[in-house]
Amino acid sequence: MKTMRLTLAAVICVTALFLAMGCATRPKPPRGVRAIEREMEVLAYDAGKKSTNWKRNWLFQPVVASGPNKGQPKKVGVTASGTKAKPGTIAADTNYYPFGTVMYVPGYGYGRVEDRGGAIKGPDKIDVFFKKRKDALEWGRRRVRVRIWK
Repeated sequence: MKTMRLTLAAVICVTALFLAMGCATRPKPPRGVRAIEREMEVLAYDAGKKSTNWKRNWLFQPVVASGPNKGQPKKVGVTASGTKAKPGTIAADTNYYPFGTVMYVPGYGYGRVEDRGGAIKGPDKIDVFFKKRKDALEWGRRRVRVRIWK
């Protein structure tokens, strides 16, 4: 069996690739700030049509599928804060958790509030982002104790 040697240049290259893809950019809790814990209902979502309420119009452009903004242009994969949705993106009620709030969800990891959801009301509900619908469906809906740093 051949062994593979990684040079320092190769390791740097792979690390740069992961950073560029957003794989190694999950947030960490701020230093010197105490966390609060709260029992929350955590749902999963992805950027697909079913999770984020969009469809293509007759010109094949993405538009809002239903609700008061029905038919309006939709930027797919872009959060309410303007960032691109990626693992670690959390949707919450921004009246309770403003954009930038860092949370730790057991079984998911660290995330940052960067999105809102139409059905997310109150301090006890959040949604966590997954790249693949299959992973989001596997997560489903869970009740877990979440650590929060504001």
